Amino acid sequence: MTPQPKIYKAQATGWMGSIMEIFHIATLADWSKATKTGRYSTSTLGRTLKQEGFIHASRRDQVQGVLRRYYGAVSEPLIILKINPELLGCEVKEEVVGKETYPHIYGPIPVAAVTQVTALKAGNRVPGVLELWLGDAFKRMGWAVFAMFMALGGARLGAARIPEWGAAIGAIGGLALGALLAWLVVRRKH
Repeated sequence: MTPQPKIYKAQATGWMGSIMEIFHIATLADWSKATKTGRYSTSTLGRTLKQEGFIHASRRDQVQGVLRRYYGAVSEPLIILKINPELLGCEVKEEVVGKETYPHIYGPIPVAAVTQVTALKAGNRVPGVLELWLGDAFKRMGWAVFAMFMALGGARLGAARIPEWGAAIGAIGGLALGALLAWLVVRRKH
């Protein structure tokens, strides 16, 4: 039995009513251009949105197969874009290709719709779930430690300047400044 195509508008929801995650394999060079222009418009390796009519995407369970079938011989650095369809502002259609369905994005991808960029490992190997989780966990822990050191520095400075409440005021100020700086750096990277 052939799967039936599904059409998702800008308010895309996946199965079970949650937001559907879709993924796109891109070259690092194409993504770098998109971050400068604010829009990604490469359909697939060597083809543009204008040439193809849509941007090829896949569900999480399809990424490995697509990578193996179509990008196995690619030597340039590849990345995987995780996309929130609700932020696309264009139609996403789940269309039949062979015996499966794949999401196709009918418009350019705004950089803001990309919620995660994952660099592939040597030989364009997809990092494992544990690698991805640990990498993010260590980054979050690093920024938390940074904010705590800012709070400690603020407490010492405040205690030296204001005898009674200086340490508390300095700690709160340092923590707020550390958290703000961490948020700005992380936001700028995404």
